[in-house]
Amino acid sequence: MATDSARPWTCPFCPLLCDGFALARDGGRYALQGSDCPRAAAALARFDDAAAAQARPQVDGKPVDLDAALAAAAALLAASRQPLIAGLGTDVDGARALYPLACATGAITDAAGGEAFLHGLRALQDRGAFTTTLAEVRNRADLIVCFGGTPREAQPEIWRRVGIGETLVAQREIVFVGAPTDPALDGLPGVTQGSIALAGDLFDTVSLLAARVAQRRIAVPPELDALAGRLRDARYAVLVWEAARLPAHGTLIVEALNQIVGDLNRHTRAALLPFGAGAGPATANQVYAWMSGLPLRSRPGPLGLEHEPLLYDAQALLAAGDVDALLWVASFGDETPRPERALPTVVLGGPGVVAPAQGVFIPVTTPGIGAPGHLFRTDGVVMLPLEPVREDGLPGVAQVARALAERIHASRRQAAA
Repeated sequence: MATDSARPWTCPFCPLLCDGFALARDGGRYALQGSDCPRAAAALARFDDAAAAQARPQVDGKPVDLDAALAAAAALLAASRQPLIAGLGTDVDGARALYPLACATGAITDAAGGEAFLHGLRALQDRGAFTTTLAEVRNRADLIVCFGGTPREAQPEIWRRVGIGETLVAQREIVFVGAPTDPALDGLPGVTQGSIALAGDLFDTVSLLAARVAQRRIAVPPELDALAGRLRDARYAVLVWEAARLPAHGTLIVEALNQIVGDLNRHTRAALLPFGAGAGPATANQVYAWMSGLPLRSRPGPLGLEHEPLLYDAQALLAAGDVDALLWVASFGDETPRPERALPTVVLGGPGVVAPAQGVFIPVTTPGIGAPGHLFRTDGVVMLPLEPVREDGLPGVAQVARALAERIHASRRQAAA
């Protein structure tokens, strides 16, 4: 399957899931062609064919075979009174297999960066949301307003993906609220950009902007008043926000942005373009909603399926000692470090993920590198296929999760016999 010639590739390492590049292999290492994306380059640097061939499961730091690791992990999870499945760096198939495992063990499930991820989710649950797609931004948006900074820092290909500098839209204005302008936009044809200082903090600023967009008579800084006017005059305005940039009360900010979009859509067109915690957690959230009717931070327990967006915060549960076992899933690598806690731990990890000193480590293949898969893009309505570029012989998250669930059910049947 592997070849030294470049082949089309979909990058799984950021929410954009860029699918217009190529990947070449040179001596067991990988190089991106068609882009200089630093995020993709850093992720690809972790992958080495020789290292993958030598990856071995471990139990308490000692190498074992896969069967022994599965047995130890199943015993650990079966003995837990309240396990936590977290991280969720996996694809659709992996998430589909983790949900039955959660049902078999009564596990709470939360994503890496779950606190930030919940800002948009709670706002959606409370009042709904009007979001757009990358294609709609590319084809229609004439005004893009970014709150808290440029999305290019975490999604380096964003401007290219939405056609900035192309002639699809005659003139585009990009405004950064609470952040300087983006040097990457300087000199691009048909693009103007500007920066607006915060009026207090980000919540104060968005609230004031929402009031002026709704044409309430309230005193606001002149530049904020002018932005409200430009939003009302735009043919298609897009408000960009990133979950990781929002403070603890970020849900209130997202609700205010939703209010702005709702008011604008009474007489023009406007939408949100949110960026969440990553393609893996966003995909897992979609899958859990399909399979259970509820999103992440849910638990199949004695009372049925319980969704507790505040109580089932992984970081808070771990800090308080309210869970007694952790299954950490990170098939895309160690971009989000595992919480270090002294409790029984099972890690399903891709390249660079550190095995726990006490617990079980099972190396797993990465969708889009060593295995096929599917992920949801940041706009939530497009699911892209991932094609492998090598055969690494490692199991996938789905294979491991199904094996663990089968072993746990078998042990309980044996105990009941």
